[in-house]
Amino acid sequence: MTIGSGDSEPGQIPGGARAAPNLLGQVTFNRRELNRILDLYGRMVAAGEWRDYAIDFLKDRAVFSVFRRSSEVPLYRIEKDPKLAQRQGAYSVISATGLILRRGHELDRVLRVIDKPQLALAN
Repeated sequence: MTIGSGDSEPGQIPGGARAAPNLLGQVTFNRRELNRILDLYGRMVAAGEWRDYAIDFLKDRAVFSVFRRSSEVPLYRIEKDPKLAQRQGAYSVISATGLILRRGHELDRVLRVIDKPQLALAN
């Protein structure tokens, strides 16, 4: 396949991200995606908002769940579903109630729904 031909390869996600190949047939987050998610997670832990996380690699999607307490249901699920890459976008943020807060083709844009900048108080 010629690069830049407009056709996408299997596993290709718009924006240049690829579904990571896995011998077990699972969908995973690549290093860039995981770094972005863990950066957000670290800031939210430092702010006292989140306390625990779980990562699930399934056959059809990868899920990063964040918790306020480990004994609760996840506050948010960050999902990557390559089958939706050509439609609504491979990435989504889902609330504890199952409501899809945002879906899109770019992880950074999707994470903005829960990555709100801290407001600085002016004196």
